[in-house]
Amino acid sequence: MQGPMKKLIEASYLTAENAPEYRTILRYFYMQHERMRDFISPEEVLDYLRSLPHYERYEEEQLLVQLAQLVKWKNLNARQDMTNAKTIEEYKKKRFRYQSTPYTIEIERMVATLEKKSGESFGGSLEKSQFDRLLESMNKLEHELKKDLPESPETYMLLWEDLLQYFQTIRTNTADYIAYINSEQTDQRMQSEAFLVYKNQFTTYLRDFIVSLQKTSFQISDQLERMDQQLVAPFFDKLADYRRQIPRLEEISEETVLDWYQEFYDFWRVMRSWFIGSEGQSSELEMLQLQTNEMIRRITRYVQRMSERHHSHHSRKKDYLHLAELFSGSHSMEDAHQLSAVVFGSMTIRHLKIEEDTTENIHSDIWEEEPIILPIKPRIRSFKDKTKPGAMVSNDEKKKALMQKHLAERAEERTMIETLFTDQKMTVSELGVVKPFVRKVILGWIGKAMSSKSRVIKTDYGFTVKVHVHRDRMTIMHAEDGVLKMPDVTLEMKGGL
Repeated sequence: MQGPMKKLIEASYLTAENAPEYRTILRYFYMQHERMRDFISPEEVLDYLRSLPHYERYEEEQLLVQLAQLVKWKNLNARQDMTNAKTIEEYKKKRFRYQSTPYTIEIERMVATLEKKSGESFGGSLEKSQFDRLLESMNKLEHELKKDLPESPETYMLLWEDLLQYFQTIRTNTADYIAYINSEQTDQRMQSEAFLVYKNQFTTYLRDFIVSLQKTSFQISDQLERMDQQLVAPFFDKLADYRRQIPRLEEISEETVLDWYQEFYDFWRVMRSWFIGSEGQSSELEMLQLQTNEMIRRITRYVQRMSERHHSHHSRKKDYLHLAELFSGSHSMEDAHQLSAVVFGSMTIRHLKIEEDTTENIHSDIWEEEPIILPIKPRIRSFKDKTKPGAMVSNDEKKKALMQKHLAERAEERTMIETLFTDQKMTVSELGVVKPFVRKVILGWIGKAMSSKSRVIKTDYGFTVKVHVHRDRMTIMHAEDGVLKMPDVTLEMKGGL
């Protein structure tokens, strides 16, 4: 079990007081290491620093002090240089050459990689070729494990490095690209009109990746299902044999070998979990497919919304041009005012409101009712409604008066309806000009009768009516508020008078 993490003293130079100078020195050591030059003299480092614009006056004593500090931080290893000593004084000065430590090389490699990243956005990609390469390596490994005569440990190490590289590339690139797509900056850019130029490129890229992923990922998952820990154990033995063959001065302990096996099994378990998943947890492959499909749906929604906005703007432009033609064709200002009232409505009244239950007459129109006066209250915090102590008021007289008025109106309507019947029948074509509520009553009776097979309905006035529709002849119903062309209808009263 891993113990508590120690302080990483090798990274102290990144945040030290003279960090720019320390970083410049170690960056030079890193560049020389990449060129396979390990031991660097202070004179060479000094010449390099003085060649830079900001360090023309850099002193040798300052360099020696900072090199000694980097040795304390375990960034450099110092080795005394005895080859060029020509005098005893030169030998006593203990001239050193310096070599960067493995920690420093890895830190500088990481920092150099970070410096190449553009801005704060993620990189990454969805490379379908990496899945094909990983599948090819898995097939080679399975083929090698089934051989009667196994290959050399070096062949197995090459296969292991391919598996490691391809899987790490897949995991890193896909995670970075998903993070890039889900970032706030990318989401804002997708909602801009400029994104319409790239929509086809994005959707094609994502769909091609999903198609390739579905072809290869399931094959990789099947391979990993078949290759359990017992089957790959000989493979890990070959990897350990290869590492043992590398000449080293220190002795390889049993604990070191166990660490190697743990490293191999941990990687294999992570790769299986990424493709297959574990108990009670879905695989990262499924999450990648879901997130990729969600990206396509999100791009489609954004494009649809932008297209609707663009189409809506285009349609309004046509409407405005059509309205302009109508207004230009008006013969007088009065005609233009009437057209404006129809198109834009009233210019002075914003809302028309009546209280509920103003009248019990269902045939009454809104413009026939009395308007309501609404008091406007001040919009200030200190305003409060005045309250007065009130008493219980009996409204029995008002209720009786309203009831009598309602019954009288209903009796008057019934009388008016009954007078339209002659010999218990009423034909629409024989009616003269009727009131609006009569037109509404007749049309209501016809509508109810059409939903009944017998065409017989019971009216609100206490009698039943049978409706006969004459579809072979048309007529016009004349009312005070307009005319209606309709098939002729005969209403036959069945009882109630």
